[in-house]
Amino acid sequence: MAERFIITMACTECKNRNYYFSRGKKQEGKLEIKKFCRACSKHTQHKETK
Repeated sequence: MAERFIITMACTECKNRNYYFSRGKKQEGKLEIKKFCRACSKHTQHKETK
């Protein structure tokens, strides 16, 4: 079975950590998704953080 770990997504505008995902270790690059931020009350880019 592939090894998986949990990543945290942070809003690029307010730096609030809103979302948590599980992904495999073999994937390269940082995940970047447009999601809804409750702190900003709008859709913003969210980047993967540690």
